Amino acid sequence: MSPNPSFTIEAATDALHAMRAARPLVQNITNYVAMTISANVLLAVGASPAMVHATEEVDDFVAISNALVINIGTLSPTWIEGMQRAAKRAVALGKPWLLDPVGCGATKFRTDFAVEMSRAGPSIIRGNASEIMSLAGAAGAGGKGVDSTASSDAALEAGKALALASGAVVAITGETDYVTDGTTVVAITGGSPLMPLSTALGCALSATVAAFAAVCPPFEAAVAAIAVYGAAGAAAATRVTGPGHLPAELCDALYVVDADMIARYATIRVVDEVNV
Repeated sequence: MSPNPSFTIEAATDALHAMRAARPLVQNITNYVAMTISANVLLAVGASPAMVHATEEVDDFVAISNALVINIGTLSPTWIEGMQRAAKRAVALGKPWLLDPVGCGATKFRTDFAVEMSRAGPSIIRGNASEIMSLAGAAGAGGKGVDSTASSDAALEAGKALALASGAVVAITGETDYVTDGTTVVAITGGSPLMPLSTALGCALSATVAAFAAVCPPFEAAVAAIAVYGAAGAAAATRVTGPGHLPAELCDALYVVDADMIARYATIRVVDEVNV
């Protein structure tokens, strides 16, 4: 199988350049833990962050934003209303939006809302293996998984089913990251074992993916953003002895990430593609 030119290190580098040139405004309705690191990551990689969740202004803010993140980490009834309104507005305006179903499977309240939002027209759903397996199962798209140590490999079939059921591109992050639309599957490697030990770096990845989605189609955006973020994470990990300083080093690496860093620390490979 010849390499798909949309899913290469060169394509990821081109997407990075396009995103930096556009400096998209990314609206984040995200959790309290993730706000600061997500904002810093977006600034470092070349985008512009906004943490806006008030129901009274989400309609107006979605209209001026280039992409939207809905992260369900710290749910409350007022935030739920804002998320619902923002997603509806983004779909109406043709703006890309990403769902991060944090903790899906932990409680019925959280899982039911994640299912609701997965049916609200997200462009991309990004989660870890357990979240994707739980969301797919609860939405009737695949087997339900609740094991927080599930591997991304174990979640791949659930991710493909979820993509077909929701119409969204699904990104499953783990030791190997996978992106799928239900038929094509792309595997990305990068990052560091230290990254899961520093809180909210996954949430910040979701924000990064949304920034790329402002300038690229959802599948290409997810692959490129994960490769860029993974390369920066791997480079950052070479400069620390533990997870404490990793967020700062990650931001520094994202600020200078380029083609050489991506090629050195990340790989992109199409592992399943239909009609190639």
